[in-house]
Amino acid sequence: MFSHINPENYPQQLSDKQQAMAELFAPFNVPEAQVFTSEPLNYRLRAEFRVWHDGDDVYYIMFNQQTREKYRVDTFPVASLLINSAMQSLITYIKDNEALRRKLFQVDFLSTLSGELLVSLLYHKQLDEAWQQEAEKLNTHLSKLGPCDLIGRARKQKVVLGKEYVTEVLNVKGKQLTYQQVENSFTQPNGGVNQKMLTWALDATQDCTGDLIELYCGNGNFSIALAPNFDKVLATEISKSSVHSAQFNIAANKIENLDILRMSSEEFSAAMNGEREFRRLQGFDLSKYSYDTVLVDPPRAGLDPASEELVSRFNKVIYISCNPHTLAHNLTTLTKTHTVDAFALFDQFPYTDHIECGVILNRKA
Repeated sequence: MFSHINPENYPQQLSDKQQAMAELFAPFNVPEAQVFTSEPLNYRLRAEFRVWHDGDDVYYIMFNQQTREKYRVDTFPVASLLINSAMQSLITYIKDNEALRRKLFQVDFLSTLSGELLVSLLYHKQLDEAWQQEAEKLNTHLSKLGPCDLIGRARKQKVVLGKEYVTEVLNVKGKQLTYQQVENSFTQPNGGVNQKMLTWALDATQDCTGDLIELYCGNGNFSIALAPNFDKVLATEISKSSVHSAQFNIAANKIENLDILRMSSEEFSAAMNGEREFRRLQGFDLSKYSYDTVLVDPPRAGLDPASEELVSRFNKVIYISCNPHTLAHNLTTLTKTHTVDAFALFDQFPYTDHIECGVILNRKA
């Protein structure tokens, strides 16, 4: 299944992506892309596997997304070394452990560059005291690999052994930034490339003045890194768990000029336009921010029309995209008022067609 994952193939596959992006964005006269490469192996910090039971044997499987054919997975070369070690250690441990093995259908792994691990076991059964006793022993066993916490999940049930998050430490231009990453919440899967993305965005805003507004801020990944470049930062995010993590991360990094609002981009746009009032905005005076720079990192669907219109009001736009095609669609509108002055390709997902892009747009004179 993983025969295409070969470091020798990586340069050509990356070149193919560059060519595809050059063709897609040619109508917008974008500059030549800065290309930020990934490690060719062991770059992915998240992985999830279905668990297959075959008589006395139990092993991980993945599915071919096109054919739905299943593949046995004993190692996963794109995942971190810590995940690969934990995969083998866990499956060997549970093979002869009825309490842990029975009705287990999925295992999720979340690791960090800083060496922490969170393992989630998903079951088609209720988790009782006998399960918890054995799970605690498993957690102790996995902790020999490094700091590890374990979560058991079943229908309407969640058992946390330890904590339900890992703490990542990223190095950005010589500065260490700490991020809480919670189970089942979005985090950048390729930590090495994420560091490069943050460095690129930090450089792009080095000479900015005024304030930064960020839409879709997640756990504060970009806002926290970029806060030193601005007077004030106001960021929005709709996910409760992500907002909670962002608040934790603001405190952990001692950031004093960053506020997070739990709002969708559509709601923030309505508030900016005076179309609706929100209780969550009590205590915030939106008129006190200088709306010079905006950063957006939207979902694969890209910017909706209201957010697109809001973004077009800013002098500088930093757009991080996980879907080049919706980025191109948004640029059709945004380039009516702005020019693309920088273009970057972040190879978060080697050996796949997925591409992460970044563009810097400045208002036309």
